[in-house]
Amino acid sequence: MGNIILKAMFAGGCFWHIEDSFSKLEGVISVMSGYSGGISENPNYESVCSDKTGHAEAVLIKFDSEKISYEKLLEKFWKIHNPTTLNQQGPDIGSQYRSAIFYFDKNQKKLAERSKELKEKELGEKIVTEIKMASKFYPAEDYHQKYFEKHKGANIC
Repeated sequence: MGNIILKAMFAGGCFWHIEDSFSKLEGVISVMSGYSGGISENPNYESVCSDKTGHAEAVLIKFDSEKISYEKLLEKFWKIHNPTTLNQQGPDIGSQYRSAIFYFDKNQKKLAERSKELKEKELGEKIVTEIKMASKFYPAEDYHQKYFEKHKGANIC
């Protein structure tokens, strides 16, 4: 039996940081920066930053479920951003920087909701992370892909 390749999609602020963090995990096959969760078709960086598209900066992850579980991806997601700030991560402010888990099936939804409950108890604070069905993912422009790899020393989103 071959490996099962699954998808996950998360938003948690600047996609450069999220993409870089997930790409380092064993079992993650690919991570692509892009836009999802909004109403506009074919958004670009400028339109998403206008706060009128409804899209978040998100990452689409393909992973080998034999090597890494969806639960492990959720654990990483909670560690690499602040899920208690609404439409903000650090200095980045706007709905495109919101915290979101976009699920692809009922099992991912259940696991995401449970992990959110546990994280909220752990933090003792309300978590504002959206959990909603994945919608169309639009890849970001090429210059956003693997940004930290292309720009050694860059560390600010």
